[in-house]
Amino acid sequence: MESQKNLRLVLIILGVFALVNAFAWGLFFYTMNNQNIQRTQSQQTINQNIMKIQSSAFENNGTLSSAFTCDGENVNPDLQISEVMENAKSLALIVNDPDAPSGDWVHWIVWNIDPKITEIKQNSTPSNGVLGQTDFGENKWNGPCPPSGIHHYNFTLYALDIMLDIPTSSKKAELLKAMEGHIVDQTVLVGMYQRKK
Repeated sequence: MESQKNLRLVLIILGVFALVNAFAWGLFFYTMNNQNIQRTQSQQTINQNIMKIQSSAFENNGTLSSAFTCDGENVNPDLQISEVMENAKSLALIVNDPDAPSGDWVHWIVWNIDPKITEIKQNSTPSNGVLGQTDFGENKWNGPCPPSGIHHYNFTLYALDIMLDIPTSSKKAELLKAMEGHIVDQTVLVGMYQRKK
């Protein structure tokens, strides 16, 4: 009888332990899942593309005029910026060609742009903007000059929660590294160009 009582007591203790253990693991997984949901929601906020970038010179996925390329005046097109988030401290802009023979080619790189800006005029540097180094080795707009075929030119605008302190010798890789963890929104405008033979 005594051994049966002891066995029952052991079984009760084991049962209570199993319930406590199951509750603890359930709480752990609930907490982890909730954190993952919050991270996902935060990431979705960044990817909502609330901010807008447009141009009167071309529509999204439209053709760039030769005036903005090596075949013409080689000046930057006008850009209109709207709906920048209130917590943005600065904007950064990268114009690149992912269709380049090297796999990517940077035509314009600018950071610390005033977040209150609404327009970047043709053939001008954005307000307060710092020009970085393009893949042409210059700190200025270098327009499209594709060797062959139609190339896409991404005008990617980033809203940041900080001002950046990086040298003007910085290229795309250094800018992207400096922006890590500070991008609150981003959007892109795509222009296309093919040289006439």
